[in-house]
Amino acid sequence: MQKKVEKEGLLLETILELFKEQSHKKLKSYLKNNSIFVNGKCITAYNYKVRKNDIIEIRKDYKTHKKCPLKILYEDEYFLVIDKPAHLLTIATTKEKEKTAYHIMREFIKERNSKDKIFILHRLDKDTSGIVIFVKDEKIKELLQNDWNNLIEDREYMAIVPKGIKSYTNYTCYLKEDSNYRVYVTKDKQAKKAITSVTLLKEKGNYSQIKVNIKTGRKNQIRAVLSHLGYPIVGDVKYGSPIKAKRLLLHASKIVLTNPANNKKYIFESKLPREFQKYV
Repeated sequence: MQKKVEKEGLLLETILELFKEQSHKKLKSYLKNNSIFVNGKCITAYNYKVRKNDIIEIRKDYKTHKKCPLKILYEDEYFLVIDKPAHLLTIATTKEKEKTAYHIMREFIKERNSKDKIFILHRLDKDTSGIVIFVKDEKIKELLQNDWNNLIEDREYMAIVPKGIKSYTNYTCYLKEDSNYRVYVTKDKQAKKAITSVTLLKEKGNYSQIKVNIKTGRKNQIRAVLSHLGYPIVGDVKYGSPIKAKRLLLHASKIVLTNPANNKKYIFESKLPREFQKYV
């Protein structure tokens, strides 16, 4: 069962319009269970953007695709955006090659279509959750990385820290890394410059929820800066937090970028994880 798209729109809205003879519940189940194909490619993201004259097909008996192990926040012909859970590496290390977000998504994409590829645009620490962006065209990835400061408009994180922190705008410092791979603030201006803004959102009991925006993407930047300010992130033993938690309470919640291929602005967002709720 297939139909041609008549106008540009989001996938879920489009199939609800095109396949009116099917119930909303049934069509959503087809998306969830890998039965919706756009131009021959299996698509599961509700907000996948379809274009006029795309061919959408429902394959009710299609069983070979596995459900994506990671949550897809957004997908189109340029980007694949996931919600990385805590405790998962973004890319491989010398010790771990397969238990990474990149490996999981690469295998998922290859199973959908063996010719498709994805390229990692940026990374998150293993214990940080939230938005990770993969690019489907290596040239676009390189354009974004080479003009990062202009094309990446905003990177926003949510964190839980001890009560008492104040807001900071463009807090500027310099970072170095010691022999134990711990990043620290130094007075040496030859070190890597880091610019961090902190906004106090709310306080509850002994904790504060803060929003952190970074203009530089240094290794462990947020964790090192907050520790230096005297408010290490809850659960961050490496950076001096005395408060135990099941995970590091740091979440990449928003990225705003401009696609160099079409100059269109994209806003990717991820909701605060359940583990944060007891603190806010």
